[in-house]
This record gives sequence, structure tokens and C-alpha cells, in this order.
Amino acid sequence: MAVRLRMAVHGVRNSRIFHLVAVNQRQRRNAKPIELLGVYNPRLKPGESTKTIEWSVQRIQYWLNVGATPSKTVTKLLQMGGILPAQRTASEAESTPASPTPEAAPQPSA
Repeated sequence: MAVRLRMAVHGVRNSRIFHLVAVNQRQRRNAKPIELLGVYNPRLKPGESTKTIEWSVQRIQYWLNVGATPSKTVTKLLQMGGILPAQRTASEAESTPASPTPEAAPQPSA
């Protein structure tokens, strides 16, 4: 059974809440999850300047170690949270060279 970490949509229209869940890869988006790992609320509460993410780091680490694959959205959130290391995209890798090549020293003429 392939397990995937993905977002399940809950709430009403214009007031969505996303649950970070571990679910069988072949099931629907909002199917019953194996485990609820966290909650992401993209709506700002009055007086707040940041969006809210609440998750269990230990359980996310467990599922990643067992072999669960995160979706693209979950990967971005985990990188922003520091759980996964940030990876460079292909466009960033092309724009900046990995390491400059040393130029050959001129040969002294005798």
C-alpha cells in the first residue's frame, strides 16, 4: 500500500480549511485518512499577519521515514516549516553554476 501525505479540503465555500493527512494513494482526496497529521488554515484571523499551520512533526517524520511520499503542496509547506530540506528547482540550478572551473595557469616559457 503506497501512502501519500496530502491535503484534504474541509469547511464551506470561501472559508476552506485543509487537513494534512496520511492516506492511501489510490483513494479520493477527502477519503477517510489513515492518520490526521495537521491542520492548515490559509485564512487570516482579525489582527494576525500570518497564516496558521498546526502539525505533529514527530508523526510527519515517522511517515516520511516509513516511505510516504508528500504531494507537491505538502512538500512546499514542509520545506517552509523546516521539516524537509529546501531543494533547488531546475531553473535555479541552470541560472547559477554549481562551482566555477579553475582556469589553467600559464606555462612559463624557457
